[in-house]
Amino acid sequence: MKLGWSMGYWGAGPRPGIEQVVAEADRLGLDSIWTAESYGSDALTPLAWYGARTTRPRLGTGIVQMSARTPTAVGMAAMTLDHLSGGRLILGLGTSGPQVVEGWYGQEYGKPLARTRQYVDIVRKVVARERLTYQGADYRMPIEGGTGLGKPLRSTIRPLRDDIPIFLGAQGPKNVALAAEIADGWLTLFFGPKLNDHYRKILAEGFARPGARRDKDGFEVAVSVDVVVDDDIEAAADKVRPGLALYIGGMGAAEVNFHRNQFVRMGYEQECEKITELYLAGRKDEAIAAVSTKMVEEVALIGPKAKIADDLAGWRNTIATSLILQRGDIPTLRTMAELME
Repeated sequence: MKLGWSMGYWGAGPRPGIEQVVAEADRLGLDSIWTAESYGSDALTPLAWYGARTTRPRLGTGIVQMSARTPTAVGMAAMTLDHLSGGRLILGLGTSGPQVVEGWYGQEYGKPLARTRQYVDIVRKVVARERLTYQGADYRMPIEGGTGLGKPLRSTIRPLRDDIPIFLGAQGPKNVALAAEIADGWLTLFFGPKLNDHYRKILAEGFARPGARRDKDGFEVAVSVDVVVDDDIEAAADKVRPGLALYIGGMGAAEVNFHRNQFVRMGYEQECEKITELYLAGRKDEAIAAVSTKMVEEVALIGPKAKIADDLAGWRNTIATSLILQRGDIPTLRTMAELME
């Protein structure tokens, strides 16, 4: 199992000291460095900026939101970044949720599975430098109507790699199976050993589909995980609780929240209902307090170094091929690099 690190989203601006963490990740020989985007900082710009200060890690977008850019624009950006980084790009893509897609990007959420399939197909055609003609339900090139002057075009540059790896960010069973069918890897949030058998079966379903791109031996599963090294387990959990409360109670509508569903699958339905109710009522401190330490331990590695080493054994026996540390500092990177040797 490999080790990666994600710089995550910005807060009000760039995270202080991030250049030093990037440099340490490079020095330690981490397998990958990732960025993220929602409706603030974008994923591509920081990846290029900070990635230029590294030499070894693969550089991943976790994730580029598909509604933010046309598939041809993403194909162009992917080829450009792959050239500039010497072939280190991992293109992580995802649909995001209806709140962001319709509220921020002003697009209909529609049918995300069908749209994802079309999007990935077009990106691959761009990267392979095919002359682009495509007639799908969501994307049509050249477009019908208009001036009538549209032409089937192909990229003016030649890709460094004509098959850049694509990972899909997914949590729902249908999206995960789609990732196994059409992608090179799966990016997952709020995964833990308890969900391993559940997702192993779903991935197997995707691998078994006609024309599936890979099998389980060539497919990567990159798991995002919070790590807090602290002799006080409750203090460590306190650093993770606010993020879980936000994702469970505030990221999405009460009736549609893919993040909350992860914890429901692990048996925390009543806790999730309480957290959501409190969060949406504006009682955020109470929602945070309602996230139990046990819930934190399902999806995060917290506590003294020796406890984390013991807990890590359970993750090694899962489908995860990489653990992606979320916003970890230099001491945490060093500890995890040592534990995963």
